[in-house]
Amino acid sequence: MTWDITGMGAVASIGGSPQEIFTALCAGRSGLAGLRAFDTAKYRARQAYEIDDRARPGADEPGRATRWLRRAVAQALTDAGLPHDLADVPVLVGTTLQEQRSAELWWREGTPLAPSDLHFGTALRAEFGATRTYTFANACAASLYALAMATDLIEAGAADTVVVAGTDAIGESAFGTLDRVQNDIPDALRPFDRSHKGMLMGEGAVAVVVQRAPAAPEPGRRVHARVRAVGVNCDAHHPTAPDPEGITRVVRDAHRRAGVAAGDIDLVMLHGSGTPKNDTTEAGVLTQVFAAGPGGGPGSGDGGPLMTAVKSMTGHTLGGSGLLSLVVAALALRQGTVPPVLGLTDPVEEASGLRLVRDTAATADLGLAQIDAFGFGGINAAAIVEAVR
Repeated sequence: MTWDITGMGAVASIGGSPQEIFTALCAGRSGLAGLRAFDTAKYRARQAYEIDDRARPGADEPGRATRWLRRAVAQALTDAGLPHDLADVPVLVGTTLQEQRSAELWWREGTPLAPSDLHFGTALRAEFGATRTYTFANACAASLYALAMATDLIEAGAADTVVVAGTDAIGESAFGTLDRVQNDIPDALRPFDRSHKGMLMGEGAVAVVVQRAPAAPEPGRRVHARVRAVGVNCDAHHPTAPDPEGITRVVRDAHRRAGVAAGDIDLVMLHGSGTPKNDTTEAGVLTQVFAAGPGGGPGSGDGGPLMTAVKSMTGHTLGGSGLLSLVVAALALRQGTVPPVLGLTDPVEEASGLRLVRDTAATADLGLAQIDAFGFGGINAAAIVEAVR
């Protein structure tokens, strides 16, 4: 069974729609800027990939993650040609921090906050009449976990249409924790480059409309891409360190579910968090996965799939990052263009055999894409999507 992506919406530091974001990525434009959310004097890192939409400089606002979620969902529904009525449509939202920043502002500054505002379902019901809303807190793999549940709901006959989304705003407690646990001070997120020093947070929201693929093509039905499979697992190997075996299993499981071989994949949207441990682990796993089998990987005739990492320009958008990579993959498949990994000049040794897109966007005929998303605690996800011509 396959599932059609018929609508897409997104907002990030580099653009206010999927196409704006994709255009910025292909042009190598970064959303990196000086931290605006709170006083930087307390922290070593002074940069982030924020959405610059606050009414007053230096004054943070509650409810920003929810604001972007509403915007992304509205874009996706309009794009799919559907009414903005979700009374009978499940909405699955992946997040890492939910509205943590709103709670911080209430605690620190007395900013008004109703407990119901901490739940995305409140705003989704008010704006779209949504009655079936579910939040997935599966760390950085949350939105791909939500996508996996959406495909299960459709396959089980519990829904014909599902909205899948992800959203996160930077919170000070999360930023401060990251600032203290990383050994070095990153001034930018540089995936797979020897100069990488760690992860910097980004902001944004993303949403897609997922529908049951019809038995025969329907005239006038626009499909951005088709989901072939989503693999998920939790290896629970370590609180923060990725496990090569767990990641290998989830990638191979996604291939198996999609009925494809490694050599069939044309594009990999890397997790690429910019942390040395994640980069070397992901690169090592993919080198092994794509080295095996005919036509599949470094040293083969076609050199293996093209690979890119959008966090180099958006920062780590946390719970929605996997789904944002999927939206970028859908546009890359349709337009035949792959954004570069910004700042990649000297790849780590483990990535030396991978076809990382560097310097400028690459053009290619693309049919199948793999999307990686790996979170703390060994929460892993990989999705396979195919082009629809």
